[in-house]
Amino acid sequence: MVVSLAATVGNSQANGRSQDVKGSSCHHVPVPTDASRHRPGVTAVEIVGGPEPLTVGLVAHDDGWAAVFRAHRRRILEALLASGAPAPVVEHIGSTAVPGLAAKPIVDIAVGVADVTDEGTYLDPLLAAGYELRVREPGHRLVRTPERDVHVHVYGRGAPEIDAYLLLRDHLRVDAADRALYEATKRRLMARRWDDMNAYSDAKTAVIAAIAERARLRRDG
Repeated sequence: MVVSLAATVGNSQANGRSQDVKGSSCHHVPVPTDASRHRPGVTAVEIVGGPEPLTVGLVAHDDGWAAVFRAHRRRILEALLASGAPAPVVEHIGSTAVPGLAAKPIVDIAVGVADVTDEGTYLDPLLAAGYELRVREPGHRLVRTPERDVHVHVYGRGAPEIDAYLLLRDHLRVDAADRALYEATKRRLMARRWDDMNAYSDAKTAVIAAIAERARLRRDG
């Protein structure tokens, strides 16, 4: 998922989900197959397939990632609009959205839908469009390509997580010092072995929270 820029802007606590589900308290439970039902009662983190090791490394920024995003934005919009759903918000997030920043070659996309609990309006169309369900948790769903090179994070429209992703993305695009700090942190951590992507994401929490706070201060003047 995201070379994680997820953080709660305002209290400096990282709370998004990155390459996989962020946080060690996740429960790896079977995911129901009746994905088209209204699901307002999701209270646990459900991960299809369980934990996965971190097997991809950092690469230099690739300008082609923007084109990958645009292609999947069209694919997502076509799938959801054809189902009759209101037009969603679709944004490129994460390190692949920041020119000059090294990243794992996984393009992350945030999608804001009218009601994230109404899976029939977006999850079924996305699965039909070729994406696969990876995560279901309160307020968030994650689907990805079979190749695992594009991760689509679905939230309710106006969710604070989307705002946090965008604030951090925009901050890193213009702040060379924080961009260098974040890349150095990732390179240091990537020198270690990670049997669970979530542990790698957790290890970045303090740096992400500090960058998020500076992003908030820049925004608020």
